[in-house]
Amino acid sequence: MSTTMIKEFRLPDLGEGLTESEILSWKVAVGDTVSLNQVIAEVETAKAVVELPSPFAGVIRELHEQPGTVVEVGKPIVSFEVADDAGPAPAGHAAPSLGLVPAARPAAGEEPAAPKREPNLVGYGAVVESSGRPARRPRIFAPVVEPADTESPVVEAADTTVIEARAGVPSGDRPRSTPPVRKLARDHGVDLALVTGTGPAGLITREDVQEFLRQGSAGQAAAAAGQARAGGEGERETRTPIKGVRKHTAAAMVSSAFTAPHVTEFLTVDVTPTMELLAKLRGARAFANLKLTPLTLAAKAVLIALRRNPSLNSRWDEANQEIVSFNYVNLGIAAATPRGLTVPNIKDAHSLTLEQLAEALALLADTARSGKTAPADLSGGTMSITNIGVFGIDAGTPILNPGEAAILALGAVRSMPWEYRGEVALRQVMTLSLSFDHRLVDGEQGSRFLADVGAILAEPGMVLTMV
Repeated sequence: MSTTMIKEFRLPDLGEGLTESEILSWKVAVGDTVSLNQVIAEVETAKAVVELPSPFAGVIRELHEQPGTVVEVGKPIVSFEVADDAGPAPAGHAAPSLGLVPAARPAAGEEPAAPKREPNLVGYGAVVESSGRPARRPRIFAPVVEPADTESPVVEAADTTVIEARAGVPSGDRPRSTPPVRKLARDHGVDLALVTGTGPAGLITREDVQEFLRQGSAGQAAAAAGQARAGGEGERETRTPIKGVRKHTAAAMVSSAFTAPHVTEFLTVDVTPTMELLAKLRGARAFANLKLTPLTLAAKAVLIALRRNPSLNSRWDEANQEIVSFNYVNLGIAAATPRGLTVPNIKDAHSLTLEQLAEALALLADTARSGKTAPADLSGGTMSITNIGVFGIDAGTPILNPGEAAILALGAVRSMPWEYRGEVALRQVMTLSLSFDHRLVDGEQGSRFLADVGAILAEPGMVLTMV
C-alpha cells in the first residue's frame, strides 16, 4: 500500500558559487500536480534568469516564498506531497539523485561520516543536516495569507513523513517575517532588525511594523511638513533594493576599478570605407538574412588585431603570480538589458567567419534582451567590446570586465568635416576608446592594438597585410 510524504526542495546554488537568488515567478500553484523535471519557477541570480525544474513528481503542497523575494541558497522554497513507495528499488534500477543523500550507518565506535552535497537537477542541493531522523526545524509560514495573531497551519505528519510539525525557532540569519511584512518595511524604510516581533517565536507581524512606525510618527510628521513646505507631492525619494544583476555589476566594477590600473587611449578614425563595405555586404546574398552593423565589422577587426597583439588577450593571476595568456578569444559584448548591464561572450570567436560572427552577435543580443542568457555565457570572457555609439556617445573611459586585460568602446558614427586627400570633405567618423590593464599591457602594446583596429576600419583592405 502506497502512502504519501512531504518533501522540501531547497534553493540550489546553481553551480555558480552564488549565495542567493530572487524568485521571479512561480509556474505552479498550491494543489498542482507536477512531473519530474517540470519547470516550477523562474529565479534570478546575480548573472542570469534560470528556470528551476521540479526534483520530484507529486503535488505542490506549499510555496514558501512569494515572487520578488530574495532567498538564500539552501532555504526551502517549495514543499511537495509525493508517494512514499516502501521497499527497495527493483534490481538494476537505481533511484535518481535529487540532492537528498541517504546517510550510511557508522560502524560501532566510528564517527558518522560528514554529509556531502550531491548534484541534483540544477546545481547542488543543500548539505544534508544529519543521518537518521530529521531534526525539527522552524515552520516556514505561508506567504500567501499573513496570519495576525494565530500560528500558521501545521503540516501533519506520520512517522514516515520527511517534514514534521515544527516548533517556532528563530533562524538567526535575519529577523523572521513574512514577505508581505518585509515589503511593508521596505516601503517605509524600516530596518526589521530594529523591530521587536510579537508573533509566534518572535515572528515580526504587520502590527509590529505599524507600531514601530507610530513610535517614530513625530519625526515622520516633521518630514511630511517639510515636504509640504517644499510644495512637492508624494515621496521625495525612492529606495530600490540592490540585488540581482545590479548588485553583481556594482561589486565587479568596484573590484575592477580598484584592482587593475586602468589606462584609456583614444583614436578618431575615418570609417567611411567600412560603412561603404557594410552597405555592399548587406546587399550580398550570403548576408541576406543576417543583421549587419558597424559592431559586426568592428568585432572582426578586434579579433584580427588581437592576433598581432596577444597581450590584450590575457589575465593577471594574483594568487599564483602569473600572467595567463589565452590562445583563444571569448569575445564579450556589453549588453544593456531591462535587468541591468550584462557582458555575455561569444565562445571561440577567433575561429568564426564574418557570417558566423554576425549570427552569434544577433543571437547574443536577442538572448540578453529576453533575460535568458545562460550563466556559462556570462563567464570566461577574455576581452570585451562596448558599443556606446548606439546611445549617441562619441567616447568614454570603459571599466574593464574583471579578469580581462582590455575593453574597447565604439563611439557613434558621425558625418563630419575631415581632411581627405588634401581637401576638406564630409566623411563618416568614429572615435575608439581603449581601456587596458597596465599591469598586463604596456603603452606601446595598447597603442599598436588600437592603431591596428583603426587601420582596418579606415581601410578594410589593410587586413590583407595583417593575416
